[in-house]
Amino acid sequence: MRTAVVVVDDGGLIVSANGAAQSVLGRGFEELVGRDSHDLLHRDSHGHAPPRARCRLRGALLAGRTEHGDSEWFARGDGTLVRLSWLVAPCSFGSEEQGALVLLYGSDRGVSDEGVDEAPAPLTELDRLSLLAETTTQLTSTLDVDEALRRLAALTVPRLADWAVIDLLTERDEVRRALVTEHKDGILVEREDLQGPMPPVPEESPMPLSRALRGAASSLADPATYLGPPDSGIAVEQGRLFAGTGMHSAVIAPIRGLRDVLGALTLGRSKRPGAFTAADLPLLEDIARRAGLALDNARLYQRQRKVAETMQRHLLPQLPTVPGVEMTARYVPAPHASSVGGDWYDVFALTGSSHALVIGDVVGHDLDAAAGMAQVRNMLRAFAWSQPQATPSAVVTQLDDAVKHIAEVPMATMILATLALGDDELWRLSWTNAGHPPPLLVSHDGRARYLTDAHGILLGTGMVRPRPDTVTVLPPRTTVLLYTDGLVESPHHSIDHGLDRLRRHAASLAHRPLESFCELLLEQVRPDDNDDDVAMLALRMPTRA
Repeated sequence: MRTAVVVVDDGGLIVSANGAAQSVLGRGFEELVGRDSHDLLHRDSHGHAPPRARCRLRGALLAGRTEHGDSEWFARGDGTLVRLSWLVAPCSFGSEEQGALVLLYGSDRGVSDEGVDEAPAPLTELDRLSLLAETTTQLTSTLDVDEALRRLAALTVPRLADWAVIDLLTERDEVRRALVTEHKDGILVEREDLQGPMPPVPEESPMPLSRALRGAASSLADPATYLGPPDSGIAVEQGRLFAGTGMHSAVIAPIRGLRDVLGALTLGRSKRPGAFTAADLPLLEDIARRAGLALDNARLYQRQRKVAETMQRHLLPQLPTVPGVEMTARYVPAPHASSVGGDWYDVFALTGSSHALVIGDVVGHDLDAAAGMAQVRNMLRAFAWSQPQATPSAVVTQLDDAVKHIAEVPMATMILATLALGDDELWRLSWTNAGHPPPLLVSHDGRARYLTDAHGILLGTGMVRPRPDTVTVLPPRTTVLLYTDGLVESPHHSIDHGLDRLRRHAASLAHRPLESFCELLLEQVRPDDNDDDVAMLALRMPTRA
């Protein structure tokens, strides 16, 4: 068809688009397919996506009915807008799949380089409620402060203003101009030259931003507000802001958290002719109030994450120096957890000529799992240190008995190994495996195999079973990799698939330095859908003299 046609499924996602549609919308096939047609394309007279509940086009798609709309705005790939009429017609893709054809035609205004050139209509009460609801949804769905600020700017510009300026107070009451952004050529552009540290908040200044940062009130401002002699450094910066942005009208509101003032939100107009009025203050205050709650949550999360990361660093040890042996370790927290978990590694000296190597995994990836891991690790160290000549299996048997009676750990897997240099100048690894993924041995010439011997049951089952030991000689330049299951497990593939993937990648990286060997394994092997933490311990044997 020569007419632009977009095919969508019954949920509104784009399934296909013909060449005419790609040309009219200025987007390639890959940019269209799989995207939500409403969010990606449809715009209202303000240049932003209309509320889903009020969009006739989306309503017709979801209801499966034929409907027509005249002269509405659609977004092109370059950020400009094009006015098109549309026709929705239901269709079937097969025996069960339903969707619709969307025909786009008749650009009576052509493409606008400046976006919508008419003055935006004032927001209706329903528009205001929709904006507040969208603000709550957008800001509460992220715990990253910088992302929350970007979303806040995108919600208000260009819908309410041409500029958004966000000033934040730090925990030491210092002021930082965190974001200055403008709507330009259909996109939001940051003005980094206007961002950065700000002077302190004066205690008695009546100027609008100073009052907002003290939490006093929201207010209106314009260039005339800052024409007189400045009463503080902040007033100087505000004069610079108005001069640099060309704003002729601004409205400023405090951003309040649950306990403290977190900053201030400034919206300014430079291109649109209408000035802000006192009637705009309640809406801005409502937006700033929601932003304050979201920023409060994000800051609290970041503080908790920092505490968790500090805790994890103290739980995981510094690796000792073993003469001639390269050694490195990695810990990566679960993507959606609290930065700590039950995976751990450990290396410590048993005697002057032997070291203990440990890799383990306590069930879970949260603070409880990290606390359980600390208990198990400390008990293991005590048992191994008190009997340095004992076999790994004897130490793990004693640990298993203690876990059942002392530690608050449901179950755990681990490998305990000892590394010692023999009289023939070859290193030997003696180990026992308590239900853990097997160690991987990689020769320098690229041959890789798993050490599948010495496999016993995991810790905490309550069952008593003999635990075997095995000794293997480690040839010169051999790499030994101990790891936890987060490196190889995926909900969509078998464990055998993950182990084979690890073996092949490790073999291909055998010639790499040990640090990059580990980094590349994490990058190439760890499944994208992984939701577990990962611990790795890697050793490389020296070249024998």
